[in-house]
Amino acid sequence: MKKTKPANYKKWSKLAAKELRNKSLEDLTKTHGSLEVKPIYFAKDLPKNIKSDMPGNVPYTRGVRASMYANRAWTIRQYAGFSSAKESNEFYRSLLAGGTKGLSIAFDLATHRGYDSDHIRVKGDVGKAGVAIDSVEDMKVLFDKIPLDKMSVSMTMNGAVIPILAMFIVAAKEQGVNSVQLSGTIQNDILKEYMVRNTYIYPPIPSMRIIGDIIAYTNENMPKFNSLSISGYHMHEAGASAEQELAFTLADGMEYVKMAQKRGLDIDDFAPRLSFFFGIGMNFFVEIAKLRAARFLWANIMQDLGAKNSKSKMLRTHCQTSGVSLTEQDPYNNIVRTAFEAMSAVLGGTQSLHTNSFDEAIALPTDFSARIARNTQLIMQHETGVADVIDPLAGSYYIEALTKQLIDKAKDILEKVEDFGGMTKAVSEGWPKRSIEEAATLRQTRVDRGQDVIVGVNRFRLEEEEALETRKIDNEKILKEQVLRLKALKKNRNQAQVDEALAAIKECAAMNEGNLLEAAIIAASARATLGEISKAMEDIFGRYSAKPEVISGVYGKQYKDDAEYIAFEKRIGEFEKQKGRKPSIFIAKMGQDGHDRGAKIIASAFADMGFLVHFGALFESANEVANHVKEIGVDVVGVSSLSAGHKVLVPELIKLLKEKNLKDVQVIVGGVIPVDDYEFLYEAGAVEIFGPGTNVLEAAFKVLNRIEKRLMNR
Repeated sequence: MKKTKPANYKKWSKLAAKELRNKSLEDLTKTHGSLEVKPIYFAKDLPKNIKSDMPGNVPYTRGVRASMYANRAWTIRQYAGFSSAKESNEFYRSLLAGGTKGLSIAFDLATHRGYDSDHIRVKGDVGKAGVAIDSVEDMKVLFDKIPLDKMSVSMTMNGAVIPILAMFIVAAKEQGVNSVQLSGTIQNDILKEYMVRNTYIYPPIPSMRIIGDIIAYTNENMPKFNSLSISGYHMHEAGASAEQELAFTLADGMEYVKMAQKRGLDIDDFAPRLSFFFGIGMNFFVEIAKLRAARFLWANIMQDLGAKNSKSKMLRTHCQTSGVSLTEQDPYNNIVRTAFEAMSAVLGGTQSLHTNSFDEAIALPTDFSARIARNTQLIMQHETGVADVIDPLAGSYYIEALTKQLIDKAKDILEKVEDFGGMTKAVSEGWPKRSIEEAATLRQTRVDRGQDVIVGVNRFRLEEEEALETRKIDNEKILKEQVLRLKALKKNRNQAQVDEALAAIKECAAMNEGNLLEAAIIAASARATLGEISKAMEDIFGRYSAKPEVISGVYGKQYKDDAEYIAFEKRIGEFEKQKGRKPSIFIAKMGQDGHDRGAKIIASAFADMGFLVHFGALFESANEVANHVKEIGVDVVGVSSLSAGHKVLVPELIKLLKEKNLKDVQVIVGGVIPVDDYEFLYEAGAVEIFGPGTNVLEAAFKVLNRIEKRLMNR
């Protein structure tokens, strides 16, 4: 592609040449993904339409409201939830007392995956990465003394979206709040689950029907409630570039709108209550431009889809600072990172914002770290003056050119999605997922090689880290409490009513008639559990299982000239020559944690280095993993954990390996593992633990050393 130089570039070049010394002008041009950032911009770099673009006017590039924050600041909406409904409720009330204006609910992984807490598959997940919700009774406790007619509630839920929304509606009704009074958002964005987050339950086609049923029900009964929050955040966390997050998120939105239109819904009836959710990373100006580009693109997309109401063309968004940018090493640096990311979101024009706590790369936030995260936003609102001016960077040569570049890059991706026949087909083909995994792996190589500097991780490291107090969740205690609550619920309810309501859900699903949310509200009122409602639909729709795939070549290509990497490949070659086989590893994802970015990067990198890599299916039990290991035979099992289930699942796996006469198979653990848990895991039998920020090549050396040492001692 031919590069064009901006106006006055030659004059600037002559002035700058004296200062550059040994550097060429090309050395100053940076790349961020496929974006090119020049060292200087001039007036002629501005897009032609910049002068006519006003805040509050279509296409809303400068903001969705004419007055923006000058009239009303963004909503401080902190995402939180852990342990039991009672403990989460106490935490929410403290947030509200401290200045938080809206709640964003985090559910545990058992809930996300449609299992009650007493299900055999979730014993390590209950209450760990969010709050456990099994019934309306739990939902009532969760919102005790929180007025649902006044409080906006956002719920990050996709897989078990039908029972969760039904229980929320019933809990509100029993609090005395009618559904027409409820305000907030349900995420309800299943397409991105198949791409990155993986907390799906049903196959894509019935899942799209569920989304349509929710849009239809809320359209008729909940005029203040957003029925869909199209999420790019989880793509961001999985390693998507800015242009990928932007394009794939909007493509998902297009797919949902088209689906609703096919059901006979008028676009201007439901589109004003669609919302978006973006992740905000450390590339300060790119993130600002991303939100501006998103609004421009969505306005044009909706116009093309037939929207006439200006509110239908308006992209409203919640943002969350990046979790993947948080580091386990020198974690107080994360306070600074979060502040910069929050400022990007605000300068980009977000409607609400969550700021991450500095300890979230290690564990769930403490009250102390959560207060700092919340106060970051309060300080921005009340002390910085950032809210005084609408879109203060508008007209910046750089920002406007960057916004235009992101628009163009996103359009290219959107065209390719359309070539597939839409996002559902593209997702079924696996193209978006592969694209994001390639971007994530490429990013990891740049960090490992020091090309991208992460302060405190690959540069400026502390010689010794201070111990950090983290929040600890007593999984056994919560599990016992939830099981007892379930037993009491089932003992005291009218079982005949429950059976009738669950049968109605099955019929609704099987006949493809009626509304599943409406049927689930009746079941929830009768005290059917989340697991029972989910299972009723699963009996008809089936449970979806993705085929694990691992990309290849990206890691090796970036390291092809690296002396250390070449030396490691030679060691692998010598191993294969001596043993007649490659060193082998089985990478396991146990429990209900679907975040597989780290596991996929390790699998891809290790395979490029010469390991024989077996990648297990998501959501396996320890027994299933042990059976795979016995069947295929490997040197090492690598357990990837991001949801704190490791203290239950890793010891169980090691015990099972011994019982199956596989004691020579070594177990390593990687992911978000609090340092306080290291000793427990070592005592259980883990031989290596790799936390966030681990250099992949260094990890490979350690794993190979372990394999060779074990083989020598046999």
